[in-house]
Amino acid sequence: MMLKKADSPCMYQNPVFRLMGGLVLVNFACWAVALLVSATHPAMLASAFLAWTFGLRHAMDADHIAAIDTVTRKLMAQGRKPYSTGLFFSLGHSSVVILATCALILLPVSDWLERWHLTGNLIGTTVSVSFLLLMGILNAALVRSLIRAPSTSAQIQPLGPVSWLLRPLMKIIGKEWQMFPLGFLFGLGFDTATEIGLLGLTTTQARTDLPPATILLFPLLFTAGMMLVDSLDTVLMVEAWRWSAPSSQRRKHYLLAVASVSAATAFGVAIIEGIPLVSRVMSLPITLTGMMDFLSDHFQILGTGILATFLLMWSYVSLAGWKKPSRRQENS
Repeated sequence: MMLKKADSPCMYQNPVFRLMGGLVLVNFACWAVALLVSATHPAMLASAFLAWTFGLRHAMDADHIAAIDTVTRKLMAQGRKPYSTGLFFSLGHSSVVILATCALILLPVSDWLERWHLTGNLIGTTVSVSFLLLMGILNAALVRSLIRAPSTSAQIQPLGPVSWLLRPLMKIIGKEWQMFPLGFLFGLGFDTATEIGLLGLTTTQARTDLPPATILLFPLLFTAGMMLVDSLDTVLMVEAWRWSAPSSQRRKHYLLAVASVSAATAFGVAIIEGIPLVSRVMSLPITLTGMMDFLSDHFQILGTGILATFLLMWSYVSLAGWKKPSRRQENS
């Protein structure tokens, strides 16, 4: 009995338990309110479920996964355990949707969404492409330094002149909360089907007899779903690092694999988003732009594939550590 009392506080003090447990409670709370409202407005329940699934799907977009995973790995390389990276990113991203929903409900505008989509898409895409290119360069520099480093080296930061040149850029995001403004800028474009669908759903419901406070449930459910998945992605990345840390050799191999995938992902997503942007100012082959449009329309599939790749690497590292426990005694 005394053992259980001693162990119990440790569980509640675990950052993963507090983060994911809190987000599960937030999702339950949003759904509890939705169920209460549906007692008088039963038709809104289906729309509420749609808004929530929009959030779950949007969190799997490739640009979300690429940004969160690269920043999480960067912060881990600085000795942090950034469990809340995805949470702050999704909060910043969804705050744009919440503000847009309030504007659609309260302001007498009809073509506001279309006008802002043209301007905001340019801003959001430019920020996304620039940031992902930067993260791609940083991860490519890390891959280069890991290849050159001795096999027993525990060094995890990029070395040499490339690191010296990029060191000021690496300080752009040094804490988890700084992902909030980045997520906000990423969300300015409303350039995905899930965001457009949610705002369209909000506009439709605003024309019914639903009160404004009830309509705000839709972006809140969207936010709750997105926070849950983005935070889970972050936790998986951090825990994968924890599994690899006891062995310097395994840590190097894991970092090399993660940095390579992160660099390829960041460059790939930046190209997919950037080519349509470039096509606005110069003529590009129709085949190329058509291919990029097709990939953009399937960002959730790309994001799921990226996350699955990281999960496979995490599983491999975990299995290797379980089969060869003696390696955990290696010096870090």
